Amino acid sequence: MNNSAPDASLNIAALGSQLKTAPEKTQLQVLQKLADTSEEASLQVLMQFLSERNSAPPTLAAAKAYQILYQSKSPQAAEFLKTYFPNGIVPLRSQRGIDYAPLQQLLAAQNFLEADRMTLQKLCEVVGPQAMQRKWLYFTEVDYIPVTDLQTVNTLWVVHSEGKFGFSVQREIWLSLGKNWDKLWPKIGWKKGNNWTRYPQEFTWNLTAPRGHLPLSNQLRGVRMMERLLLHPAWETPAS
Repeated sequence: MNNSAPDASLNIAALGSQLKTAPEKTQLQVLQKLADTSEEASLQVLMQFLSERNSAPPTLAAAKAYQILYQSKSPQAAEFLKTYFPNGIVPLRSQRGIDYAPLQQLLAAQNFLEADRMTLQKLCEVVGPQAMQRKWLYFTEVDYIPVTDLQTVNTLWVVHSEGKFGFSVQREIWLSLGKNWDKLWPKIGWKKGNNWTRYPQEFTWNLTAPRGHLPLSNQLRGVRMMERLLLHPAWETPAS
């Protein structure tokens, strides 16, 4: 007798119960197990998990659940997300009317290379037509990025990378190293020995990358650009 199906159902139910009470680090592990089962019942557990957090601030676990559903080929999951999370898991706030939905979609799909390029594009849109035309920012223009917009971009990166990527993550590492750039570059994988990591082929575009590895839209623009980003008022201002 083949008991694999009942065993799978019991296992999924147990994972679903664990998901409700576990700390976030364990939740992420449970979510990965649910993703690996490829069972319709797992998607039901994920949809239930997200429905109970519909109005709550985005968490790493909620974002991972969203990503699993987003990347699944289930019509039911697609309809669920369209109905309850039409704009994704993160509120896409902007003081300049910028549409961050394309960035959210790329990050939800874990397409980090295109998301990195989109990040620079969106920051240029925030700054204005001249930056959009040249397709990069002067370090002095970072100050013109509203707190709300930089927080939105950062939150998208943080929650869709299980807390591994984002400007705030880079800032945290930088501060922990006493603002020492020479120590920061190898720590986040931007330099090996005396050699700078080459864009894009030598960068790691998945979650096996070092913490703080992405985004690197600023990497080609030097220290002053990076410093302005990491000293932006967004990191001292509570998210709205």
